[in-house]
Amino acid sequence: MLKKALDYSHSLLKECVIAGDLVIDATVGNGHDTILLASLVGPNGSVIGFDIQEQAIQKTSEKLLLTGLSQQVHLHQVGHQFIGDYLPSQKQVSAAIYNLGYLPGGDKSITTLKESTIESIKQLIPHLRIGALVVIVVYSGHPTGQEEKDALLGYLSSLDQKDYAVLQYGFINQKNQPPFVVAIEKKK
Repeated sequence: MLKKALDYSHSLLKECVIAGDLVIDATVGNGHDTILLASLVGPNGSVIGFDIQEQAIQKTSEKLLLTGLSQQVHLHQVGHQFIGDYLPSQKQVSAAIYNLGYLPGGDKSITTLKESTIESIKQLIPHLRIGALVVIVVYSGHPTGQEEKDALLGYLSSLDQKDYAVLQYGFINQKNQPPFVVAIEKKK
């Protein structure tokens, strides 16, 4: 059975993240991906999460406390374009996830933007270990969404295929700009 974009993104993460890994949630949102990543890395791993909205950081912190997973998670109320400032130089990243668009249930005028998203990815990929995945769920059905989608796909298409494999997964016969997944695998 074909998986929806979000389910597929989670299956990719489950395939590449193991206990003890360092992983990134570049858009914390309501905390669902953060919880998944924290459970995958276990108590000896580390999740670094980013979101510009205080509401997202607070909700996620509460969920982490309730699930007992807060010890391995470090949340930062800052845009993901500053991701490079928070990555340790001594440990490589095994996986990262982005959910582009706006915070579900939040202010729809606050969205991810092409410039900050691409800058974030540029800062992140040098920190990836071989075989690491960057999983991006693209929601383009908002005012700046199409612009972000086009810029992102343009940038990712330019990555050297010797160094990175880039996959696009999504349904093409659904209405209203359904979300799709882009996955970047570091090859060498």
